[in-house]
Amino acid sequence: MAITAKTIREMAEASLPDSDLFLVDVAVSDTPVRPKITVLADGEQGITIDQCAIISRRVNAKIAETFGEEVSYVLEVSSPGVDFPLTQPKQFMRHIGRSVKVKLQDGTEKTGKLEEVTETGLNMMEEIKQKGKKVSYEPLQVPFEQIVKANVVISFK
Repeated sequence: MAITAKTIREMAEASLPDSDLFLVDVAVSDTPVRPKITVLADGEQGITIDQCAIISRRVNAKIAETFGEEVSYVLEVSSPGVDFPLTQPKQFMRHIGRSVKVKLQDGTEKTGKLEEVTETGLNMMEEIKQKGKKVSYEPLQVPFEQIVKANVVISFK
């Protein structure tokens, strides 16, 4: 029996120590010898190193239980970095008030301030660049199903 992302996701879901935590991504490298397992988790208030350690210990125990003590792998449990795309509605909630860039299914990109997250999508104030350095803002609604990729725009101003 091979270690798969689906199996690890189920183990990790059952290993979350607090109800406000959720899985963002689970990946298993396809290296047959010592696969690398990556579990990305987050929470409505973020996630702590201690919470990551608890998830790691619990997933390690479940892997040993399921695949035996001798199975060889590398497990990494962390929060998604600032460059990791936002993939779940709960992630967007933490970034209300920040600037986000959203790539849509039609290939267009929209950038603006995230104002609200609804059950169906995002409400944002889109940045419209005009001649010169002038910028105006227009309300924009983006349904989740139209989003291909979304990232927080990091500003160093």
